[in-house]
Amino acid sequence: MTIATSKKTSPDWPVIGFMAFLHIGALFALLPANFSWSAVGFAVFLHWVTGGLGITLGFHRLVTHRSFQTPKWLEYFLVFCGTLCCEGGPIDWVGMHRLHHIHSDTEKDPHDSNQGFWWSHMGWMMSDIPIRAEIPRFTKDISDDPVYKFLQAYFIPIQIVFGLLIYLLGGWSFVAWGVFMRIVVVFHCTWLVNSATHKFGYRTYESGDGSTNCWWVAVLTYGEGWHNNHHAFQYSARHGLQWWEIDITWMTIQLLQALGLATKVKLAEK
Repeated sequence: MTIATSKKTSPDWPVIGFMAFLHIGALFALLPANFSWSAVGFAVFLHWVTGGLGITLGFHRLVTHRSFQTPKWLEYFLVFCGTLCCEGGPIDWVGMHRLHHIHSDTEKDPHDSNQGFWWSHMGWMMSDIPIRAEIPRFTKDISDDPVYKFLQAYFIPIQIVFGLLIYLLGGWSFVAWGVFMRIVVVFHCTWLVNSATHKFGYRTYESGDGSTNCWWVAVLTYGEGWHNNHHAFQYSARHGLQWWEIDITWMTIQLLQALGLATKVKLAEK
C-alpha cells in the first residue's frame, strides 16, 4: 500500500535495540532459577501500579484527556508510576496519544490500524515517523513543567535505579520478573489498545474511526479495552458505559472522588 510505504520511512535502531534488550531480558524470567511465586506476585503488583495507576489512570485518563483533576502531588506520583513502564517519557507519550485521537485511523495517525496489526501494535514505534515532530504543539500544558521535563529526560536512568532497589529487595528473580517481564507484559497490554481494539470486538457508537470495544483487552488494561466508547467520548473518565463493561480504572477514580482526591470528573453524555 502506498500509505504504508510513506509511513514506514526508516528503522529507528535505538528503539529497536531497546525493545530487543527488554524482550530478551524477559526470557530470563522463564529460567527455573529465576522463578518464585513471590517474584511473580511482585510483578503482578507492579503491573497494576505502573500499568494500571501509571499508564491507564495517570498518563491516559488524567493527563492526556484531563477527564478529571487531582492534587498536583498525586498527578506527579501517577505520572512517575507510568514512567516506570519505559514507554517513553510522559511528554512524548501524551503527545503521541493526542495525535492519535486527532488523526485516528487516517494516514497521519501514528499507529493507523489500516496499516495492519503489526504496524499498529508495535511497528510504528520502531520507525522514524515524521509526525513525532508535531508533539510540542500538543503538549504545551506539560512541556514546561520541571517534573515532566525531568521524567521525560531520565525515564531510563530512573528505571535502572528502580531495578537496583528491586535487586536489593529480592535478588535477580525479582529483577527478572519485576523489571523485564513486567515491562514487556505492560508493553503488550498497552499496545493491544492500539491494535486489537481497532480490529476485534463490537461497536456501540459511530466514532469516525475503526475503534472497537474488546472485553479481553479491557481485562488486561484495567478498562481501556472499551475503546469505541472512549473514542466516542474522549473526555469521559468512565470508559465502560454499560453495566457489563467492567472498568477497574473508573472504580479507582470513584474511590479517589470519595476521598476528595478526584474533582471535576467528566462523564459521557449518552
